[in-house]
Amino acid sequence: MKVLVIGSGGREHAIVWKLKQSPKVTEIYCAPGNAGINEIAVGVDIKADDVEGLLKFVKDNGIELTVVGPEVPLEKGIVDEFTKEGLLIFGPQKSAARLEHSKIFAKDFMKRNNIPTAAYETFSLNDKAKVFDFISNTGYPLVIKADGLAAGKGVIICANIDEAIQTVNELFDDKIFGSAGENIVIEQFLTGVEASVFAICDGTDYIVLPASQDHKKIGDDETGKNTGGMGAYAPADKAVSRDVLNKIKQRVIEPVLKYMKSEGNEFKGCLYCGLMIDKAGDPYVIEFNTRFGDPETQVVLPIISSDLADMFIASAMGTLSKYKLELNNNHCCTVVLASNGYPDKYETGNEITGLNDLSGDAIVFHAGTRSEGGKLLTNGGRVLNVTGISPLGLKEAINIAYHNSSNIDFENKYNRTDIGLKGL
Repeated sequence: MKVLVIGSGGREHAIVWKLKQSPKVTEIYCAPGNAGINEIAVGVDIKADDVEGLLKFVKDNGIELTVVGPEVPLEKGIVDEFTKEGLLIFGPQKSAARLEHSKIFAKDFMKRNNIPTAAYETFSLNDKAKVFDFISNTGYPLVIKADGLAAGKGVIICANIDEAIQTVNELFDDKIFGSAGENIVIEQFLTGVEASVFAICDGTDYIVLPASQDHKKIGDDETGKNTGGMGAYAPADKAVSRDVLNKIKQRVIEPVLKYMKSEGNEFKGCLYCGLMIDKAGDPYVIEFNTRFGDPETQVVLPIISSDLADMFIASAMGTLSKYKLELNNNHCCTVVLASNGYPDKYETGNEITGLNDLSGDAIVFHAGTRSEGGKLLTNGGRVLNVTGISPLGLKEAINIAYHNSSNIDFENKYNRTDIGLKGL
């Protein structure tokens, strides 16, 4: 079977790595890929959001399965276009992907269908006076979210009215997230333990993958600016017990599938549930994504023993009830090595060394890299995901990840030092 994976980050590298283990998969292509992905798959020079170009490539090259990694092609309706042509593709149609690409759509959907989430209000660019009135007469902290896609950075926690005013001005006047911030959600600040749960869906049935915990902030102890994710670990059994997982299934995943289908937006693909678990063990949805998370994918996939290609095919074809998920005893921790300055301005083009000195059960998933003149260079804010894997427990996985991270070097390398510790 020929497979195309769309995307260029650590998530896509992990997906390609796992698909390589399938006896059914004979060739893997990745568009556009990166330096690490291109060592184990054929890189294709087509941008991830070039739906027309990707469609032509799939038809011309006899691709039998396409897997969508990032969110932008989903927003552009790539699944709809491929499905029209009778092509097998893993991911939700555009109408279902609105759960991610419109925060307002998602919040209204949850409210109408009694799915637990934070109380909220919505505002548009034309409502600036109403926004200021609202934030002047509400409690703090509060959360302000850009309605549209903002590369995982469109959520700002405001501790007081001054921060809220500044955030609104940045969104509406400075347009820090472009058109994605022209409509906003202001919601109640939830407290508890955050967790990420992936549900693979086929419109009716679903399977749940091991829970994980992302580390979103740039600094240790969850300080500083939001990022695309600075590391993760799995399984997050401490945060998501069996009882909590049952609540997530009953109160979140099953209602989403039921009501999305009844409203004409059947959901297939990966439903990423970003959750807050309160002191009583009750889950509340922070946000939905409609694809695998990054860097959570890098720690979840090594725990799966069953065939990933079969899972994707079953999701796309509506046959998940026949798929048997098999897990191993691995614990995983991934540490993101980033370029200094990320998530703001950062340098690229610095040489990366030390990747030949890995020890223990470690995998390095490339996120922002390129090859030039026989050298491996940085090519993004998040550069590498160093993943430690161990059946002996999370502590050992953390040690493997950090030991190998220390042996990898590039100018102005930055990483958090506390990834996974909350799971111990």
